[in-house]
Order: sequence, then C-alpha cells, then structure tokens
Amino acid sequence: MDAGEAKRLFARIAANIESVMRGQHGAVRKLLAAFAGGGHVLIEDTPGTGKTTLAKALAASIGARFTRVQFTPDLLPSDILGVSIFNQREQQFEFRPGPVFTSILLADEVNRASPRTQSALLEVMAEAQVSIDGRTHAMDPLFFVIATQNPVEFRGTYPLPEAQMDRFAMCLSLGYVDADTEVGVLTAQELEHPLAQARAVASREEMLELKSAVRRVRIADEIKHYIVDLVRRTRAAPQVLLGCGPRASIALVQATKALALLEGREFVTPELVQELAVSVLAHRVVLDPQAKFAGANGPALINALLRETKVPA
Repeated sequence: MDAGEAKRLFARIAANIESVMRGQHGAVRKLLAAFAGGGHVLIEDTPGTGKTTLAKALAASIGARFTRVQFTPDLLPSDILGVSIFNQREQQFEFRPGPVFTSILLADEVNRASPRTQSALLEVMAEAQVSIDGRTHAMDPLFFVIATQNPVEFRGTYPLPEAQMDRFAMCLSLGYVDADTEVGVLTAQELEHPLAQARAVASREEMLELKSAVRRVRIADEIKHYIVDLVRRTRAAPQVLLGCGPRASIALVQATKALALLEGREFVTPELVQELAVSVLAHRVVLDPQAKFAGANGPALINALLRETKVPA
C-alpha cells in the first residue's frame, strides 16, 4: 500500500466514523493514527460526550470484531482474560477465552475497576499476548484497546497507575461540540441511532496492509533527536515528579509515522510531532502536588516545552 492509497483509505474510514460522530474530526484523526501505529487510546471525558459511540463506530467502519467490557468495582481479572475450567468428560482443564480475545476492545469506565483488575490489561496492551496457567496466547494482529474513563474526581473511581497510563499511546478528550452540531446530533437520532446504519468501508486485509505500511514511513534522524529532546525535557522540568520514558518516544515516533501516511506523505515532519505531542506525552507526566495546586497540568507543560525545544530545519 502506497501513501496515496493510505490517504484514500483513511478518508473513507474517517468520513464513515464522522457520519456517526459529528464535530469530532480531530479526535477521529488521532484515533486512526494511534490504531494504524499499533498503539492504544485512553479517552478521558465527562459522561455523554460519545466515547463509547466513537469506539463502536471505528469497529463498524472496518468490520472488526468488537467487544465491550463495563468495568465495575467487583470485576475480576479472569472476567477479562478468561479462565480454565475442568472438563469432566475429557478429564482435563480447558481454557475459556475472555472478552479480551477480540480485535477492538472497549474498556468502558476503566477507572471504576480495582487496581488489581486494571493490571490485567498490562501484558496484553504492551505485548499483544496473555499468559495464563503457564501458557501464552497471542492476540489478533488488529488488537486495539480503547479505554474510557470519567475524571478522577467523580465518585467511585480509582486513578490509573503510572505503569498503565504509559501503556496508552494517546490520551484524548472529545469535549462538547458547538450548538449547531449538537442540534444536528439530535436530528440524526430522531428515528434511530446512526450506528444502526454504519457499514464497513474497509476490509481486514486493508487494515493489516495499512499497519504494515506505517513502518515503512521515513523519519529523519533530526526528527528523532527532536522527539528525544522533547521527551527528555519532561524529565528535567522542575515541577515534574515523573517524566516520560522511552516508551513515550517510541509511541510518538509510531503515531507521527501513521499520521504522515494517513495524510499521504512518506516522511515525518516536525509539524506532525507538534500536533501529537500533547496527546502522546501529557498523560504520562506526573506533576508534584505543589505544581498541581498552583494550577499546572500536563498539556500546559508539554505546550511550554514545545515552545522551548529547537525545531529542526
């Protein structure tokens, strides 16, 4: 698949998703970049902004197997990964796969589950495999996690640990659409939900080709140094307790390569790094309590570091 074919495929999928998710072009663009780049996405926003609908629209658009897990305080790791059950007829244990064995997994309200259950996703998100009872089970090559969470100050939530936040290539926020778009949403759902009419506009083979083509996108050493310089600055910032690690650099490289291909380019530019830096890096930064009390936050820090970091010519 060349850059032109990738751009047309992206436009087709994006248009199909946006027929369901109106006014969210930026979020759809980043979601597809994360998917094509082999990362996972955390969507953090208030209830009712369309987080679940976005995940379902993506799955419908590419004809992928979709599974939704509602995370609750009593959810167990085996409820996600699966469990071995003794078969009396065969006199042996049989593994019953859990909902994680799918193409697109929606971990809905992931911060409502206990830390023990949240940790069940660590291996599968990082290595695309699950180890249970001494056996390793590989995931679908299209495996993609979309997790949603309500803000941590809402009742009954558990903040995600730093190790799990680092597994997400991007953290997105949908926000509220403008008034005219919201009226359009009401009109579109008067008779039935637009998801009911969503059809696949891309095949499994096309998506696998797209993911493979991302790895062939060129990224100059100057751009790599630019990314590393930006990431290292998060570790040295005075108000930061924990900066971004090497996984953040890798995620930013892969996401920018994917976005370049989806724009029909065969190489990465500094502008793509600047566009994705906040979504890829901000959620990985842990600020000290005093800085947070003073109003500092991850996105503001990354934007400030972008202004300070020298852009390659």
